Amino acid sequence: MRTRMMEKEEALKQRQWYLVDAQGKVLGRLASEVARILRGKHKPTFTPHLDGGDFVIVVNAGGVRLTGKKLEKKVYYRHTGYPGGIRETTAEKLLDRRPEELVRLAVKGMLPKNRLGRKLLTKLKVYAGPEHPHEAQKPERLEIQG
Repeated sequence: MRTRMMEKEEALKQRQWYLVDAQGKVLGRLASEVARILRGKHKPTFTPHLDGGDFVIVVNAGGVRLTGKKLEKKVYYRHTGYPGGIRETTAEKLLDRRPEELVRLAVKGMLPKNRLGRKLLTKLKVYAGPEHPHEAQKPERLEIQG
């Protein structure tokens, strides 16, 4: 018996929107579940080299939790593009200033490191508060444990 592969057109037709509330959820557990949905691993038609996943809207990113001492000790690095332009910021500062970036970076680290991963990341919409502009897509609520 042959394994059936999903076609590109087939992947585009079956897109769904999910709404995830991050309030009180552990960052890593939330991010791994969101990455699984973006990738399409929850579907029986999962194909590793195609984008068969769904859109995910994460609200209340400011209410995400980090376990242990990660809030003070976890460091995020970025480079300005200039010589000596390395910048670092702790998870605590990032959570205060830009909580949606904290969630986006956590999910990004769990996606493939190639052009497919970059394409999948465009289907992730993260908002610090409870409001989002995607009501027209009728997102389905997705409950994540943790």
